[in-house]
Amino acid sequence: MKKQSIYPDGWQQTRGTYSPAIKIDLGNAELIFVSGQQVTKNDKNEAITDDIAEQTEDIFRQLQEILQAAGASLSDVVKAQIFVTNMNDFKTISGIRDKYFAESKPASTLVEVNRMTRKGAKVEIEVMAIKVKEVK
Repeated sequence: MKKQSIYPDGWQQTRGTYSPAIKIDLGNAELIFVSGQQVTKNDKNEAITDDIAEQTEDIFRQLQEILQAAGASLSDVVKAQIFVTNMNDFKTISGIRDKYFAESKPASTLVEVNRMTRKGAKVEIEVMAIKVKEVK
């Protein structure tokens, strides 16, 4: 079994000792764990927008970028965990989530939390994907 840290080209450096994703080679498949993603930050570590729809779309763009760097896509996602600071945003987040996960329909969790590590962030999403290798 081989473990590899995934950093997309041009990815901003993380603030701690973690990887945007970890890919584990299982032989006939690869298991990909993507760290929780929040809205893009400015130079003050603050959310670039306070609009929940814009934050959610930005996060899905990041997830796509990370999964692509790992050789996978959102269609390979089997588990999603979504953390929100206001459950009243559920309908907006869920509508965007459903658009991106229409094909994969992953097992999912959505919970309300007190706050995020990034000032102004209202949602964080982490995913797990499985990419089955093609038989040659």
